Amino acid sequence: MKNVGKLESVMWNIALPGFSQLLTGHYVKGIFFILSEVIINLNSHFNLAIMFSFLGEFEKAYSVTDYQWLLFYSCLYFFAMWDGYKTAMPPGEQFSFLPFVFSAYLVTVGLFYCGKLKLFGHLIGPVFMPMLFVIPGLILGFTLRYIILKIAKRRGIV
Repeated sequence: MKNVGKLESVMWNIALPGFSQLLTGHYVKGIFFILSEVIINLNSHFNLAIMFSFLGEFEKAYSVTDYQWLLFYSCLYFFAMWDGYKTAMPPGEQFSFLPFVFSAYLVTVGLFYCGKLKLFGHLIGPVFMPMLFVIPGLILGFTLRYIILKIAKRRGIV
C-alpha cells in the first residue's frame, strides 16, 4: 500500500474508476480503468446526460444519451470498485463481490427501464433512475452473501 489508507484508496474509486488502483500501485489496471471510463463517458455523452438531469431537462438527457455505450459504464464502475475493495479487504473475507455484482446488474436494468418506469408520475432520466437501482442491488447482494455464509457455516464449509 503506497502511503494511503486502505479505506481511503477504495473511496477514491467512487470519484473515478482507476484512482484506487493508482493509489495502491497497480498502475496498469488504474490507467486501463481511467481510459475505459473516459472512452465510455465520451461516447455515451454521459456528462451531458448528467448535466441535463440535474437541470431537470430529462427529455434532453434521454436524447443525448448513447445507450449502447452507457450500458458498459455500470459494469466498469462496479468492477473497478470491487477490485479496489479486494485489495483492501480483510484476509479470508468471502463472497464480497456479490453486492458489487448485483449493483452493477440492477443499475443496468435501471438503465433499460429509465424511459418507462415513473417515480411519482414522472420519468427521472437515464442518470437518476439507474442510481436508484443501486439500493436494491446492495440489499440483494448483502442479503445473498449473508445467506450463503450462514449455510456454509452450518455445513462446515467455511
